[in-house]
Amino acid sequence: MWKRISDKVRIWCGSLSDFLFPRYCTCCAGRLALGEEFICSNCLTLMPFTHHKSFIENPMAERFRGLVPVQKATSYFLYVKSSPYAQILFDLKYRNRPEIGFFMGRNMARNLLRTDFFNDIGIIIPVPLSRQKERQRGYNQSLWIARGIADITGIPIDDKSVLRIISNPSQTTLSHTERLTNVANIFRLEHPDKMAGRHILLVDDVITTGATLLSCAEAITRQQDNVRISMLTLAQSSAL
Repeated sequence: MWKRISDKVRIWCGSLSDFLFPRYCTCCAGRLALGEEFICSNCLTLMPFTHHKSFIENPMAERFRGLVPVQKATSYFLYVKSSPYAQILFDLKYRNRPEIGFFMGRNMARNLLRTDFFNDIGIIIPVPLSRQKERQRGYNQSLWIARGIADITGIPIDDKSVLRIISNPSQTTLSHTERLTNVANIFRLEHPDKMAGRHILLVDDVITTGATLLSCAEAITRQQDNVRISMLTLAQSSAL
């Protein structure tokens, strides 16, 4: 009886809050219904998912073939600059909304739990920002995505073992070749012995050319060759 009363009060309070302080969908700007968070149900349904049939043979995995020994790689949805879904990354990175990364990380992890993607992965490492960039932004967006994944999977996060030792310029306007040069040797693995024998999941917000993820994976495997690497990003550029 008390639970039913409590549930009714909670629903009533939620309805009143939504009426007084309406919330809007990140993608379509439509008003969110009670129970919806950040993205409305319709936009979530229509999201341009990558639908990779294989975690070993897909455009993202192919990007690293022959460069670093990647076990599995995939992304959640396709990024197109003019798409309404690009707003997810824009809000996450530039509008001080790290909580949307947590929300999307949870959604992505729930989707992948239906597969064997997380099998045997022992630790999640979010691609780090430089200290300067993290101070400016106030948070690392990839860490918030990783927290959402960890919340669903229970896999622990390590955001201390890989450091970004060089604050490189933004990649946004660079060519593929320039991106590779821009991120060369910008990461360092601390205490490589701690990673021996581990299966590491590298997590980032978006993969455009793969240069940043490649540099991070190279830093790990260069200092500790007894590891396995998998990669997961929230978004994948449609031009990959």
